Amino acid sequence: QVQLVESGGGSVQAGGSLVLSCAASGGTFNTLYMGWFRQAPGKRREFVLAMHRSGAQSWYGDSVKGRFTISRDNDKGTMTLQMNSLKPEDTAVYYCAGDREIMYRDRDYDKVPPDYWGQGTQVTVSS
Repeated sequence: QVQLVESGGGSVQAGGSLVLSCAASGGTFNTLYMGWFRQAPGKRREFVLAMHRSGAQSWYGDSVKGRFTISRDNDKGTMTLQMNSLKPEDTAVYYCAGDREIMYRDRDYDKVPPDYWGQGTQVTVSS
């Protein structure tokens, strides 16, 4: 059973940056598509971005394109989310996710959620 653990959340002012990390254990990391989701209070869970198993391709949500970057290290079993130019509307709980099937922006994640989830980490952006 794959376990995912996020770290790196916190509070930052608008325009600032944060880095989130996700560490995987209990499985073969390079067989998983990996991604990030977020959920703000009172809102639905939102796809943020995801990366191919090999790291060769990424998919970005429209709200973060050009500001957020995803990377992964298959040797270490880790994934990183670099968040720049943060806005108050980026405030949410961010979840690391992994799946054996491809994770892309327009997939119906309510119908077919990812196989594995982290516990979430809070990101708060103040204006």
